[in-house]
Amino acid sequence: MGSTEVDIPAISLAELLARYDALLLDAYGVLVGDEAALPGAVALIDWLNDHGKPYLVVTNSASRLPETAARRYGDFGLDIPAQRILTSGSLLQQHFRTHRLIDARCVVLGPEDSRTYVVRAGGHVVTGDGEFDVLVICDEKGFPFLETVDGVLTALFAAIDGGRTPHLVLPNPDLIYPTGKGYGVTAGSIALIIEAALALRYPGRRDLRFHRLGKPEPALFAAAVERLGTRRLVMIGDQLETDVRGARAFGLDAAWLEGGVSAGPLADARFAPTWVLPSLAGPLP
Repeated sequence: MGSTEVDIPAISLAELLARYDALLLDAYGVLVGDEAALPGAVALIDWLNDHGKPYLVVTNSASRLPETAARRYGDFGLDIPAQRILTSGSLLQQHFRTHRLIDARCVVLGPEDSRTYVVRAGGHVVTGDGEFDVLVICDEKGFPFLETVDGVLTALFAAIDGGRTPHLVLPNPDLIYPTGKGYGVTAGSIALIIEAALALRYPGRRDLRFHRLGKPEPALFAAAVERLGTRRLVMIGDQLETDVRGARAFGLDAAWLEGGVSAGPLADARFAPTWVLPSLAGPLP
């Protein structure tokens, strides 16, 4: 792990499969890139399916419904059924119920599937040029970036100046993601821009922050444990601040797949990975 002060043991994929009852797998940077499955991913998924080993793809994506993601993975040679895909977008249903947002007017930043997540949660999707009750940032794609962010910020200022405070929701807290050409910013970075602007205009307003739902927050891990029915599982991810930190804070083991977004180490050794996984392409049992 380079400069980290914690000595993290390396482990092979075969050892992980033997040690744990189930696997949690990140999607981007572990199983897939922008245009293809990553090395070792197809063989691993085929092995899991053939041997009946429980697993879930646990992703911060709120831009694709599980059924859409399953079709895309299938195009990459990954036979992952929709019921094996747990997304941060799916957490919106419980969030809307908990915060009494059913039938609320919602501006959604993201593609069509992002809007469908909000509709399934009970929200009413509206455009950002009028009044709204909820702002949901799901993804960086699916809208003209600068014009939309400027319009949303203007509408937020108008609402707050008028005595209303829209509810702010961020299913995907990721700041960056790997692309075929390098890296790009995603939903979490957009939220940071808006939070910084709100803090500048309304200093001291601690309520003007997004409710973050995906990794490293606990809700996605809790949903995964409930669905799989066991805590004897390991999270395999490439991002230390989301995959690893979130799993460790929730009390789960985590294997950090080297070579992804994170260069390491984590600033807080309490959330260091349980294992270092050099490659997903290692031999299987």
